[in-house]
Amino acid sequence: MQNLEFAHLAFSIDLVQYFLMIPSLQFGMSESSTSLNERNHRKLLLIAMSAPTSVSQGGNSVLLNQTLVTEFLLLGVTDIQELNPVLFAIFLTMYFVNVAGNGAILMIVILNSRLHSPMYFFLGNLACLDICYSTVTVPKMLGNFLSTNKAISFLGCITQLHFFHFLGSTEALLLTVMAFDRFVAICKPLHYPFIMNRQVCIQMAVTIWAIPFLHALLHSIMTSHLNFCGSNHIHHFFCDVKPLLELACGNTELNRWLLNTLTGTIAIGLFFLTFLSYFYIITYLFLKTRSCSMLHKALSTCASHFMVVIIFYAPVLYIYISPASGSSLEEDRIIAVMYTVVTPALNPLIYTLRNKEVRGAFNRKIRTQI
Repeated sequence: MQNLEFAHLAFSIDLVQYFLMIPSLQFGMSESSTSLNERNHRKLLLIAMSAPTSVSQGGNSVLLNQTLVTEFLLLGVTDIQELNPVLFAIFLTMYFVNVAGNGAILMIVILNSRLHSPMYFFLGNLACLDICYSTVTVPKMLGNFLSTNKAISFLGCITQLHFFHFLGSTEALLLTVMAFDRFVAICKPLHYPFIMNRQVCIQMAVTIWAIPFLHALLHSIMTSHLNFCGSNHIHHFFCDVKPLLELACGNTELNRWLLNTLTGTIAIGLFFLTFLSYFYIITYLFLKTRSCSMLHKALSTCASHFMVVIIFYAPVLYIYISPASGSSLEEDRIIAVMYTVVTPALNPLIYTLRNKEVRGAFNRKIRTQI
């Protein structure tokens, strides 16, 4: 590659010398000689424009005239085409359960005045979030099951990546705030109305949605500035940072550091704070509560919340905290199904089946409609 660079440099010097000689050669020439010289001049310019040049980027030589990637091809969940109709039916059912279940919870929380409390305010945020979170990836995946055109534009890919990380980070932060809300409600019941008042809840909600948006914006901007060369086949069913880094040429160390260190630290930190809140709650209940019925009710509420936390964090921590060589792209695709399709569909079932107030409000709403 160095020889190629020296050859291009020598060619450029000869080209400059030729340009400098043109004015002196034109004096005393006939009209035909001038026309011939102009034709040769144009040919030389065409050769110069078509000659490949190279620059060094991150220790790798990259051709400047390489083809720009305008779209990517999503290879999907599996390479076995015969499974696509079956997977389409399964994921369509789960997406319907997700939208219908979370939509019902959101409607009940809004319409039922008894549920206008901080706990159900954040539960309504979670229901709305789960609908949006699945909608970012699942409709495109369902369309690819039935279509031979699995292309997604470069802008569409970066947009999907941004909203995927935005909503995923929002859910992690929301689960932490919900754990803190339960901690204050159970361990500081007298101070709960003052700590978790309406203004504080709204400020928390704004923070929950604003900070992850900036965090995701960092990933989307950094990824959009990468150079992509060679294959444009993404071994995934949606655009994510990790599979896109496999297609990038040049230096991707900063992108990998942001993904593994920054995102990993945020995920571990939020998981630790969530776990700490439930640890204090369980410890407080066993040491302070003497009523078995109250202990059972509190533990039942916390158990449903903690179950959602485990289902959400287990696959996320495995993919984004494990080393780059620790998991294959095939494993990443299977695990990603858990937190993009399965978890949002399970959340309404968990909260509805284990929460008597939500279940009662839902039954009353059905009876009034009938």
